[in-house]
Amino acid sequence: MPNDNLLSVTSIDGRYESQTKTLENYFSEFALIKTRVEVEVKWLLLISDSKSLTFIPKISKSQQKKIVDILKNFSIQDARQIKKIEKKTNHDVKAVELFIVDELKKLKLNKLCEFVHFCCTSEDINNLSYALMLQRFLTIEFLPDFNLLQKNFKFLAKKYSKLPMLAFTHGQPASPTTLGKEFSNFSYRVKFHLDLIKSLKQKGKFNGASGNYNAHVISEMKVNWEGLSKKFVNSLGLDFSSHSTQIELKDAMASQLSNIHNLNNVLIDFAQDIWLLISKNYLKQNLNADEVGSSTMPHKVNPIDFENAEGNLSIANGLLIALKNKIQISRLQRDLSDSTVLRNIGSLFAYIVISLNSLKKGIAKIEPNKDIIFKDLDNSWEILTEAIQTLLRKNGIDDSYAKIKSISRGKKLDYHSYIKIINDLKINKADKELLLSLTPRKYIGLADKLAKSSFKS
Repeated sequence: MPNDNLLSVTSIDGRYESQTKTLENYFSEFALIKTRVEVEVKWLLLISDSKSLTFIPKISKSQQKKIVDILKNFSIQDARQIKKIEKKTNHDVKAVELFIVDELKKLKLNKLCEFVHFCCTSEDINNLSYALMLQRFLTIEFLPDFNLLQKNFKFLAKKYSKLPMLAFTHGQPASPTTLGKEFSNFSYRVKFHLDLIKSLKQKGKFNGASGNYNAHVISEMKVNWEGLSKKFVNSLGLDFSSHSTQIELKDAMASQLSNIHNLNNVLIDFAQDIWLLISKNYLKQNLNADEVGSSTMPHKVNPIDFENAEGNLSIANGLLIALKNKIQISRLQRDLSDSTVLRNIGSLFAYIVISLNSLKKGIAKIEPNKDIIFKDLDNSWEILTEAIQTLLRKNGIDDSYAKIKSISRGKKLDYHSYIKIINDLKINKADKELLLSLTPRKYIGLADKLAKSSFKS
């Protein structure tokens, strides 16, 4: 039967295939195999060029180029050949080694064959491969996409910096904010987590079967193997792990996954807040005549993009927690459980990509419903009791809070009842005039400034 995404087991490869296809370049089996080939080839080139390793045959510049071409020209057919070898070896990294050996023989470079995978354990190759795959995805795809989202938040913060709106604490009307200030809160939070993600580089180890350079030292005691390994790891764009067991201990990777988990939580919080503002009719969604909100209720325009984002972020978070918790734990020098878990790292990022696309789509649809926003503000004079009790305190009135509480708690105030309260106050003329001129729409503190400061950051 031909490939059909209607037959896919997961939504990643089915319903959302068009959104997640780019992840093939970073987390597919092909990407993993190619990155392993990259690590093996670059290590071979490094040691063959090392003056201190006199027992390794030297090669010419043209021969080096031919070896580089093994990686440069690596194709899906090559990956299939490696999988074919793996069926015999039942070992994925060994299959990569044997493939490179075969390629060297084709190039008449048999003298180098024994130095493919020299002093390596499979985890030397794997840990660098996964670190590279993650680092490259974050740099090339993840961070630019989230930077765009954060810029979108900043744009909306500026656009609606002056638009007053009731705030809600415990679900109840509270001192007003502006719609722009609420967007700026998320811009500020997303930037915080993106800065953490940007600042943390992935790490790699390259020190043999139990992390002690055993094979390295026995082959040549006078070589600075730690320095050579560090040089190699750094040349790949990774930080060097000086201490490890057979596996790189994954603390940097676990920390990065935690950072991403925390960022996801911010986006879930955003999706839920927008959902609530839509439910209050503070935000309305642009209509598409062809869309259907409900199979039975024709009037509905559901906030499905924010619900979709929330749901997929929750799945991503579940995978993030599972991976983070597992990869830091391995019995003694190593077991295989971390390896099988890491094969799912692409799935968690696929769910994040789906969520991010949903948020972008949802944000593009919404706009403020000013009539409802202003109506609620104009019918909520009781929110100004904070201002009243604050100025009573300023004027030295005893039990200021209790006095205002007794006439306002749980009650609705309108303009006339508010003005009566102000007229009865025994405070200085300037403060009384300030309160008499105050309205719910004006009582926004520094919300406008804070929203704009987010735009400048």
